[in-house]
Amino acid sequence: MTESAITEKFWELPFSDLSYHEWELLCDGCGRCCLKKLEDDDSGEVHYTRVICKYFVEQQPLHCSCYNERTVLVPQCLDVKKSDIASLSWMPDTCAYRLRQEEKPLFSWHPLISGSGAAMADAGISVNGKTVSEEFVYPDGYEEHIIRWVGA
Repeated sequence: MTESAITEKFWELPFSDLSYHEWELLCDGCGRCCLKKLEDDDSGEVHYTRVICKYFVEQQPLHCSCYNERTVLVPQCLDVKKSDIASLSWMPDTCAYRLRQEEKPLFSWHPLISGSGAAMADAGISVNGKTVSEEFVYPDGYEEHIIRWVGA
């Protein structure tokens, strides 16, 4: 299958049936996985902060400025394709990868369903305008930036 050949409603297929291009298109580009996270040492609970990776660009479309080199420049950056999706329970409950792993449908605001990123922005899913770059926050200060996302 070539990159330009995309199966209709591919987002309903099992991961193993997706081409690389289809896999990449599952991402809605919300940026939530690019937020710095803190894990509670006692409970293991993951807390999101509003601190975002310095390579994340808050311009439409939202994107990583070094996407192809991201895991080299930021070794802890998540490469979803190479990860065990089932172990990524900390991923946002709106994440297409997590939803598909849990055999749930995508939300109506997802760009693959709605046809654009506007519905995602209207639903308040995007991090656009809600973050501060890690360049301006000391790692010891991340706790002061813990946030809680309110449902989809």
